[in-house]
Amino acid sequence: MISSPNLGAGDPGRTKAVAERILNQVNTLPEGALISAKEFLHLGSRAAVDQALKRLQEKKQLMRITRGVYVRPVETRFGMRAPAPEKVVANLATSHAETVVSHGAAAANALGLTTQVPTKLVYLTSGRSRRLNLGAQVVEMKHAPQWMLLPSHRAAGEAVRALEWIGQRGAPEALKTLKRTLPPSTVAELVAV
Repeated sequence: MISSPNLGAGDPGRTKAVAERILNQVNTLPEGALISAKEFLHLGSRAAVDQALKRLQEKKQLMRITRGVYVRPVETRFGMRAPAPEKVVANLATSHAETVVSHGAAAANALGLTTQVPTKLVYLTSGRSRRLNLGAQVVEMKHAPQWMLLPSHRAAGEAVRALEWIGQRGAPEALKTLKRTLPPSTVAELVAV
C-alpha cells in the first residue's frame, strides 16, 4: 500500500508540520491580510489544514474573525493586538469584490457635521451583513442599497451617507455647512447624486 503525501488531521506530527508551514507563509503577509484554509491546501488535506489553523488560533498566532477566516495579530512592543480594522475591511472588500464604505455616522464626523464619535465600527457593504471579531472589537458590516454606496471614495458619497444618517430634520443645516466647507465641484457632484 502506497502512503498518501496528504495525511489527514489525525497525524499530530503532520498537523504540526502543516501549522509551521502555514505560519511561515502567514508571517510574510501584510497587516490585515485574510487567511483561509483554501490558500494552504497545497500543504496537506483540508482536515489537516483546518486542524492546523485551529491550533494556530488556540496558540494566539492567528485570530479568527469570522467562520473560516483568520488574520495574523500584530506584535507591538506592548504585546499583541488585532490588525487595524480598516485594513481588514479593505482586504475583505477586495477579496469578495464588494463595495465597502464608512457608515453615515462616521462620514458625518469626518465632514465636521457632528462632534459625536461613533463608538461602534460600522461599514456599509454591497455584500451580505456580517460581524467581524477583531479581538475585543467587533466590526459590523451592514448590507446597504446601491445609492448609499456611490460614489464610494469621494466627499460627495460621504456627504450622501452623512445626510442620510442625520435625517430630514437636520439636513438643511448640514447642507449649509457642507456648502461652506466642501469645494464647489464636490457640492455640484453632491447635487448630481
